[in-house]
Amino acid sequence: MLATDVNTPLDPEAYLALERVAETKSEYIDGQMVAMSGASFEHVTVGGNIYGQLFAKLRGGPCRALTSDLRVHAHGGYFYPDVTVVCGQPELGGPPRDTLQNPTVIFEVLSPSTEQRDRTVKFRAYRRIPSLQAYVLVAQDQAWVDIFRRQGDVWVFSSLVGLEEVLDLPEIGCRLTLAEIYERVDVKEVVEDEGDEAPDLG
Repeated sequence: MLATDVNTPLDPEAYLALERVAETKSEYIDGQMVAMSGASFEHVTVGGNIYGQLFAKLRGGPCRALTSDLRVHAHGGYFYPDVTVVCGQPELGGPPRDTLQNPTVIFEVLSPSTEQRDRTVKFRAYRRIPSLQAYVLVAQDQAWVDIFRRQGDVWVFSSLVGLEEVLDLPEIGCRLTLAEIYERVDVKEVVEDEGDEAPDLG
C-alpha cells in the first residue's frame, strides 16, 4: 500500500478511535498516523494474485488468507499488510474485533514510496510479533521476491528472482510460483544492483 505522512503525534488509543470512524485508512507508525493512498495497477494485481492463490490453496485447512482491509497490530504500530495469513484461531483486538494480533505470514507489495519503510520500520515492528513466521516482500513490476523467515531467535533472508522460481511456504503448508504471483503483470527485466543486500536486522 501507498502512504502519506501526517504530522500529528497521537497515542495508540487516540489513533484507533480516529481510525474506526474515518472514511479512509491510515496506519500508525512511531506515534503518527500515515494516510493510505491509491496503489498502481501492478501493485493491486500482484496483491490480488497472491490473495487469490492463497485463498484457493489454503481453503479447508487451518490457515486462511486475509486482504489488506484487516489491520494488524505490531509492537505499538498498526498496519494494513497487502496480504496476511493467519493459522489457527485468530486473535482479534477490540471491540470491535477489527485488529489481528497473531499473523503467521505477512506479504507486502513494494512501491517506490514505501519500500524503505517496508524493509526497515515495518519489519522491525513485524518481527516482534511472536506468531509471525515469515515476512515476504514482493516487487510490483519485476519477478523478484525477498523472504525473511524466523529460525529460532534469528531471521534468515533469501531471495527469488525469475518467473520460474517457486516460493515455498512450509509455515502455512503451500507453495506459490512466481508465475502465479505475477500472472497478467507485464514484468520488467530484473537488473540486480551489486549494492543490494538484506537490511540490517540488528
